[in-house]
Amino acid sequence: MGKKRIAHFLAIAGMKICSSSVRRFIKNPINPKSPTEEKDGGKKPDHVVTAKYPNHVWHIDLTIVPTSFGFRTTWFPFFLPQCWPFCYWVAVIIDHFSRKIIGFAVFNDQPDSLQIRSLLGHAIHSAGQAPKYIISDKGPQFFCHAFRKWCKRKKIRPRYGAVGKYGSIAIIERMIRSLKSECARRILIPLRQADLRFELGLYFAWYNEFRPHQGIKGKTPIELYTGVSHAPHKFNIRDPNLNLILHVAYLHQRPHLPVVSLKIAA
Repeated sequence: MGKKRIAHFLAIAGMKICSSSVRRFIKNPINPKSPTEEKDGGKKPDHVVTAKYPNHVWHIDLTIVPTSFGFRTTWFPFFLPQCWPFCYWVAVIIDHFSRKIIGFAVFNDQPDSLQIRSLLGHAIHSAGQAPKYIISDKGPQFFCHAFRKWCKRKKIRPRYGAVGKYGSIAIIERMIRSLKSECARRILIPLRQADLRFELGLYFAWYNEFRPHQGIKGKTPIELYTGVSHAPHKFNIRDPNLNLILHVAYLHQRPHLPVVSLKIAA
């Protein structure tokens, strides 16, 4: 965890402290490079959609999560099919403006367009409104007549991005990388779909409520989505009489889901 991320966690807990101060407080600072969006020759493509408020723009994408059996082998004819029990398919919907996870689903094999539309329908019902735009890649679930017809009926404008393009699908790609590095590779992926759904539900709850994001200035997605600050108190670290205790809990006893808070020492 880098000094900026530590500073963001402390800010959520109530202590405003700059990253340079964090660096002085730790003996061996870790400074991971923050991911950046790749630019295509420094030029932006036409019709870039910019989110201006929550539920304005949603992103949706699919990823594969290997089970404990795994599915990686050498090459044909020895490779394994990309389906259960060797892996799951996970679909994720994220709000562009706030980075909040709007919905997700777990499938035993690659979902079709009808299953994706059903997931989006449940997400719209949960959010209480439909987005103006949905951005995805050109997978067969999205780049088809049935999906475009469904979007038209819901008064949604589908937009299609490409891997590595500026302003395209970089946001949800970064989120999926975080999902794999912070969750999927830190647990033993269960063989029961319901168990994996529970684990991902915990991670996405933590991601929305407790994980600060550099892309939204150290806030959590739920703060930006609701407009309500997460930190219950603001502490003045220059107060010589202030004695604070750093408390780290773990959401549902999961060591990869830390919840940081500050308390005044008795």
